Amino acid sequence: MPQKICIISFDHWDYDHHIVTALQKKGIDSFHIKIGQFKHKNLWARIHNSLSKIFLNKNPKLIKRQEYIIETLKLRGIQDQILVLNPELIDLAYHKQIKGYTKKYMAYLYDSMARCSISHLLDGIFDEIYSFDKEDIQNYGFKPTTNYNYIEKIQKSAPSDIKNDVLYIASFDKRISNLFALQTYFDQLKKSYQFIIIGKKTTLYKWKHIFSSQLKKIDLRRNRVNQKEMHTYYKQTQVVIDLVRTNQTGLSFRIFEAMAFEKKVITTNRNVVTYDFYNPNNIRVIDEHNLIIEARFFETSYQSLPDEIYSYYTLSAWVDRIFNLK
Repeated sequence: MPQKICIISFDHWDYDHHIVTALQKKGIDSFHIKIGQFKHKNLWARIHNSLSKIFLNKNPKLIKRQEYIIETLKLRGIQDQILVLNPELIDLAYHKQIKGYTKKYMAYLYDSMARCSISHLLDGIFDEIYSFDKEDIQNYGFKPTTNYNYIEKIQKSAPSDIKNDVLYIASFDKRISNLFALQTYFDQLKKSYQFIIIGKKTTLYKWKHIFSSQLKKIDLRRNRVNQKEMHTYYKQTQVVIDLVRTNQTGLSFRIFEAMAFEKKVITTNRNVVTYDFYNPNNIRVIDEHNLIIEARFFETSYQSLPDEIYSYYTLSAWVDRIFNLK
């Protein structure tokens, strides 16, 4: 009989369902409990939840989401392996219940401990904890991994497809301040760019800076860019910008998406130089406080990676390692 593997996550950016697809392609009986899919049953439940948050400082929806996990597992039965992504979103008591439904309970941390701590979950809850953050791996003994390349390798864009020299897509946070310096620098280099910032706070930020000439060149959105749309943007650009968040040393999905599209990367993540796919022709590491990007970086073509290196970072190889399938 095939293994049964369950993936549990909120899946903010719609990456995690690709793990299930990759497992199913290998003949694994796999399914995804997407916490973010939970919705109130009716209008009254939604109103009750809002009133509870306002007057009782409690959010029943957070409990309902976790009960939804348990209810789903009761229907699906015991699993050979369960992987939870960003486990800090689930309370300890529910983790203990989830563990009762599997022979092997694992976690993968999309964020560093400094950003999203799971210190309250380190006492024997998980059989294995994976992390892409090298400092956390060293400090806590987590098992090392990276994010994965979930995209099938894309044919290199034709010159006629390119509409912008540079692309940046990210959530709204403090990194937006770095974009102003990048704008000025790219204007000096006479390079075109597309900056897209996504988040609920973008509307207020836009109004606060309504007279900013630089902000007019940034596309501020409340709603997320779906992956199909994002991939279109990748095809239309030459270089992808990757600005690391505070307290992050691991590699973001931007690095692997650019790898699939064979796009060059400009990044503030200094750790990228320690990986076997690093090539200074393809990846330029910058200091946001001292921007220096040679013009020739834009003038040379992307150098394709050897097949064995590219394959290592594919999602197919990633699930083999995480779930010990080979």
